Amino acid sequence: MSSFSQRIIDWHLAHGRHNLPWQHDKSPYRVWVSEIMLQQTQVATVIPYYERFMQRFPNVHSLAEAEQDEVLALWTGLGYYARGRNLHKCAQILVTEHGGEFPPTLDEVIALPGIGRSTAAAILSISRNYPAVIMDGNVKRVLARHIGETRYPGERQAEKDLWQAAEERIPQEPEASANNLYGIYTQAMMDMGAMICTRNKPLCNDCPVASDCTALAKGLTAELPTRKPKKEKPVRQCVMLILRDEQGKLYLQQQPSSGLWGGLYIFPRFDDINSAWHWLDKQPLQASGEPETWSDFRHTFTHFHLDITPVLQPVVNSGIAEQGGAWVKAHERSIGLARPTEKLLNKLTLL
Repeated sequence: MSSFSQRIIDWHLAHGRHNLPWQHDKSPYRVWVSEIMLQQTQVATVIPYYERFMQRFPNVHSLAEAEQDEVLALWTGLGYYARGRNLHKCAQILVTEHGGEFPPTLDEVIALPGIGRSTAAAILSISRNYPAVIMDGNVKRVLARHIGETRYPGERQAEKDLWQAAEERIPQEPEASANNLYGIYTQAMMDMGAMICTRNKPLCNDCPVASDCTALAKGLTAELPTRKPKKEKPVRQCVMLILRDEQGKLYLQQQPSSGLWGGLYIFPRFDDINSAWHWLDKQPLQASGEPETWSDFRHTFTHFHLDITPVLQPVVNSGIAEQGGAWVKAHERSIGLARPTEKLLNKLTLL
């Protein structure tokens, strides 16, 4: 029987994905941007964002020179905005400290902001045929089923054992270096998880490594990998004050670079409506109509739910002297917007 890696590679060459935008001109920069965008985001969602991003920032120098607002504006809708901020910061470090090139070793790449072990391995293996293995969600699922790992993969020892299984299955020298097999194998493992060893209804009859898959042999494909124990998320509430002036412009505040919605623009946010009116009383604005309270909606973060009550208040604008504030039209998309902001702006364009 051929090795695990050879069967995976042979399957990929015949049936895998070969025409994704980042699979052409596999420079470290292009692979890096795709890997960051693909974290916790589906391929179909990423493709148009990736293409627009590459058109505006075709290389690391153009990204490093850009303003963060422009980077986050192109990121709006992808979510997990720390990825965009770290991407921008990392580009600046690459230009100032590494001459615009990715460093040659795995440890040096891991030391860059926003890049972990798996992402670093993907960048170097795909673009430079570096001998390193990845451990994204797709690969974790393939390996957990193949070795029959019954513990939750997020547990320290389980994760350590999965990394060991990945290392044991890597293509071997000298053929791997001569034939670019490290990069091909990395992409093949991604495709296996995305196309064959899926979370629901895996296509075991089409799997090239089904013959020695522990989960299949034991009838555990539906149970593995073990899901993370569910924990009830707490619910928080806030009020978002939508100030609209006589020209139809709306007031947004830029959030600090760290913390909730870091660097993005949102409508002024308060714990309750009394706090909102107290803040508004201190601004050089004059209400020009009655406030209108809209229906609550929920925005979910990783660790909690946020129930948002939007309140629309027409005003006569004499200006708000606050750093980081901006008056924009409802169709404005040239700055980075938090998802609730974008949702409310879309509703306002219809009014």
